[in-house]
Amino acid sequence: MFKNIDISTLNDNFFTKIGKEWMLVTAGDENKCNTMTASWGGIGILWNKKVAFSFIRDSRYTLELMDSHDGYTLSFFGGKMMKELTFCGRNSGRDVDKIQAVGLTPVYDNGVTYFEEAELVLVCRKLYKQQMTPDCFLDKSLAEQHYADHDWHEFFVGEIVSVLQKQ
Repeated sequence: MFKNIDISTLNDNFFTKIGKEWMLVTAGDENKCNTMTASWGGIGILWNKKVAFSFIRDSRYTLELMDSHDGYTLSFFGGKMMKELTFCGRNSGRDVDKIQAVGLTPVYDNGVTYFEEAELVLVCRKLYKQQMTPDCFLDKSLAEQHYADHDWHEFFVGEIVSVLQKQ
């Protein structure tokens, strides 16, 4: 069971939560949804709102669902389920039902999807989207290192509209 909490009460280190423990970015609803593992992103303040920054490559199936829905979720598992998260990062939802394959239990809630197994969920509403392009990189070596195949990320800013913590 999850409890809606005030984000300002969180003491989590999101450098660890995102960069080391990873998260699932999930878009879609009970009719159609997909999830993907992410280890890049951020949490902060922009436009006087509490926001999450998410990055999704053009090639990802999740991007199609992000584009067709207003909301999405970021689910955190506290360093648990790394095998399952690895699977969700290496496989495409176009080819396999990743949620079923790894045994996650989807929770459908007001047009977004998250997972019963998560310890923390950020429910986000899209505010901004922009494609990353090579001409915007001030350090060209980053583009060369991370986008040699030209599979660019779409950059999303989502307002965190609720925070759900496992009880």
